[in-house]
Amino acid sequence: MNRDIPSPTGWMDSGPASAGFAGHANGVQLLAGLLGQADVRIGGDRPWDMQLHRAEAADRILAGASLGLGETYMDGDWDAPALDEFMHRILRARLDEKVHAPGLMWHVLRTRLLNLQNPRRARQVGEVHYDLGNDFFEAMLDARMAYTCGYWAAAEDLDAAQEAKLDLVCRKLGLDAGMRLLDIGCGWGSLMKFAAERYGVECVGVTISKEQAEYGQARCNGLPIEFRLMDYREIDERFDRIASLGMFEHVGRRNLRTYFEVARRCLAPDGLFLLHTIGNNFRNFPPDPWIDRYIFPNGDLPSLGQIADASERLFMIEDVHNFGADYDRTLMAWHERFENAWPRFAERYGERFRRMWSYYLRACAGTFRARTTQLWQIVLSPEGVAGGYRRPA
Repeated sequence: MNRDIPSPTGWMDSGPASAGFAGHANGVQLLAGLLGQADVRIGGDRPWDMQLHRAEAADRILAGASLGLGETYMDGDWDAPALDEFMHRILRARLDEKVHAPGLMWHVLRTRLLNLQNPRRARQVGEVHYDLGNDFFEAMLDARMAYTCGYWAAAEDLDAAQEAKLDLVCRKLGLDAGMRLLDIGCGWGSLMKFAAERYGVECVGVTISKEQAEYGQARCNGLPIEFRLMDYREIDERFDRIASLGMFEHVGRRNLRTYFEVARRCLAPDGLFLLHTIGNNFRNFPPDPWIDRYIFPNGDLPSLGQIADASERLFMIEDVHNFGADYDRTLMAWHERFENAWPRFAERYGERFRRMWSYYLRACAGTFRARTTQLWQIVLSPEGVAGGYRRPA
């Protein structure tokens, strides 16, 4: 922990919120001092203030940093009605840089030293996350089941924002009838179904989730769409256009070059490739330990620098579009739908899962609100577009 933390005196409300915490007073006071720097109070009455139910949680948070914060929330040790705003405030105050957990050093080292996204391990995220249940995701997502950031420039609801995103992708790629589109990490096929219906293209999608492949193929019945249950590294055929929405976060820093090599060998010389990915402001930043353990195993957010390095001499970067702030609104819309649908899933998943999933959606919304994570759509070409690429209005 940073030793320059100011005195916590005055940051923690007195009275019932701090009563009974005598055995853990030091931890509670240190935590209160930290949160005070973000204008968050323990026991305060504002929606973003922390309501601490168990004093020992303060010690766990201070010792475990991000992992401790998430796990104590899952355990019901604290609450904040506006958890998204709580996270936004602590990130804007850079409190994540002031608490360090020595016990998580192995988490950092394994990210740097091991290939956590090799073909054998790559399927773990499909089994842990994407195979939770198609009905679960159907209840949380929009009608097209797009599990990536919506585009809210002119949209008023989630369905409109996701259709706007899908249409933006198709227009950026210049899709036309008769083209073949490869979707790397196709999910339930939202982009492929939209592109086939609206633009008359033939689509092939690859995914490592059996649940997604089977459900998506059924949804796309009658359309020129093929789902393949396979690792992206296995595909080797030519396409007019390639898109990858929300999959690059699972590639891993040791595989970035391989990923772009696969895309290059599969793309026609006059083709376009659109990469839609969450990104980090800093290169080689370790994955969040709580997200890694409970939500997206082996995930790894790239920086723009890493993307540029990995694609060098394979692609020309034609356009970079950042609309990461739209992910805040998307995640909050997902959270609202999740909470409304929860009674249908309570018996299947249990209360700890509800708290875990609610924390995931709202905490991530806070990170995009704080602008500590980004969402980029990057258009690349193999040899440069003659006369220059123009992003569609």
